[in-house]
Amino acid sequence: MSEFSPLPTWQQIDAALQPLQLALTPAELHGALTGWLAGGGAAGGAWLGKVLADDELPQPDDEALRALHNATLAALEDGEFGFRLLLPDEDWPLQQRGNALFDWCRAFLGGFGLAAGAEPALSEDGNEALEDLARLAMAEADSEVDEEDEQAFAELEEFVRVAALLLHGDCALAARHRKKLH
Repeated sequence: MSEFSPLPTWQQIDAALQPLQLALTPAELHGALTGWLAGGGAAGGAWLGKVLADDELPQPDDEALRALHNATLAALEDGEFGFRLLLPDEDWPLQQRGNALFDWCRAFLGGFGLAAGAEPALSEDGNEALEDLARLAMAEADSEVDEEDEQAFAELEEFVRVAALLLHGDCALAARHRKKLH
């Protein structure tokens, strides 16, 4: 397995977002960043403003945000599929974790659309994954949960993780491969 830095914790990113006074959660920031990178967006520099579609937004010099960017980029590029979603810990109520997953999907779609454009060149599986992510982005977690819901959440999280990797392969990696051929 490849070695790269782990994602910062939810709490670390939440603390980094506080002084910026941005109305988004760590899940939304990670989803938007992942979508941007998966869609082929530039992988460095003042990424925060690009990812959030606000060119006036300064890039803060924050260790946790830098770690989030670097760990996300490294995990997406990792051939061992080590990419993970930044979601609340398992000790949070399932309803809150579920809504964070759906928020992650909404933000991913926004970042992906900004980077990939209106009609990205996607495989059939990529198109299907994007459509499924759009359906998840419209969902809301149920307030009544049971043990089966915990299993369903784990399956959804894994699906979203794999969908993000697939879309990254279709857009970011395929674009680099096409450039090498020409």
